[in-house]
Amino acid sequence: MLKSKQFLQRFFEEYAKFTPANFKLKRALVVTKLSRYEFEQLRHPGLSKEQLEQKLRDRGTDVEMVLCLHNLHKDFERRIVQSFQDVGCEVKLSSRLEFRSSLSKDVMSWADVIVPVGGDGTFLLSAGRVSPLFALSQQKTPIVGFNSDPLHSEGRLMLPKHYSDNPADAVARIKSGEFKWMHRSRVRTTLLGSNGKIPESTDLFRHTEVKMEQVTTDPEMLDNHMATKYKAKMKRILPYLALNEVFIGEHISSRVSHLQLVLNHQDVVNKTKCSGLCVSTGTGSTSWHTSINRITSRDVDDLLQSLPNSNSADVLRLRENTQEIAHRYNQGLLFAPDDPRLCYSIREQICVGVWPSPKTFKKRDFVQNVFVKSHCIDANLVIDGSISYPFNDGAKALLEVHPEDALLTIALD
Repeated sequence: MLKSKQFLQRFFEEYAKFTPANFKLKRALVVTKLSRYEFEQLRHPGLSKEQLEQKLRDRGTDVEMVLCLHNLHKDFERRIVQSFQDVGCEVKLSSRLEFRSSLSKDVMSWADVIVPVGGDGTFLLSAGRVSPLFALSQQKTPIVGFNSDPLHSEGRLMLPKHYSDNPADAVARIKSGEFKWMHRSRVRTTLLGSNGKIPESTDLFRHTEVKMEQVTTDPEMLDNHMATKYKAKMKRILPYLALNEVFIGEHISSRVSHLQLVLNHQDVVNKTKCSGLCVSTGTGSTSWHTSINRITSRDVDDLLQSLPNSNSADVLRLRENTQEIAHRYNQGLLFAPDDPRLCYSIREQICVGVWPSPKTFKKRDFVQNVFVKSHCIDANLVIDGSISYPFNDGAKALLEVHPEDALLTIALD
């Protein structure tokens, strides 16, 4: 308990150093999403505009809708740039593709704020570059995102949708310091092994597996306790922090994932066969975490009908409120973005015979950290659905939260 209190105290002391009054907005780096039309242009660089549109029509794509959404995004992008310029802010514009592959250290150091414009995918990509473990970024460059298409995109990580109608109002409030900081916890992933090497990562954002430039962190020796406990000599921190979640599982989803988990450095080794492991932050609890664990009103109704007294007046009354029951349950899955805990979820855990082991192993729970050992054949460790590392038989990883890794974001409401 004392260790937990010390952890929380250190976590919030780190956050107390930053106030909106200390923030001076002079330079904004706007990171814009890659529209579907731009993506198709990259896939077919040798085609003219007319040839590309004909190719899309031939395969059944609604070209008019693709162009309409592209133009809407570009118009919104120009409004964001103009809004920052109107308050005397210097602006640099970077596409999502440029931001991922070739953004220089000078540009990252130059920016006072990073402004993803698009949807949650663009926000996650931007957050991946703003990491104290990443050589190209400053540790506390804040992020504030604008949803360029609120009619077709939820954009939970972005500012509320009404600021998409009036971005100038949001920028003016940021300039004048009328906002609050939101510090979003992130998952730090540390690989454990015998030599401190990390496999080459793969960029999944480009819809093809593109080998990324290796961003290195230094290997370190494990202390005697950790080395003995996890049968490893070295540790190596991955440079990418997960804002939403880390997923570990077989590359082919139909293949069973065989994993071992140790929770909070306890002495119990939990063994599971499943469809993969999702370790989520509070920010990610609105995303994949909820999709894995949510229930529907039909689930509630089926459960109530299975009761021996399903025809009683009390149960019948409950059956009239299945939608409200499901909603309350699903809301209870969410936790705060700055919560220092993680929540792991086992997808479709096999619960027959000897599995899981021990039988008391919960398929979902809050933890401070999770150690994972793979017994998979062709598995991956995937950070925010974007960065993938091989994670096959014998691979070991420790997932945990550190207060200094938190993402600094701007909240207006």
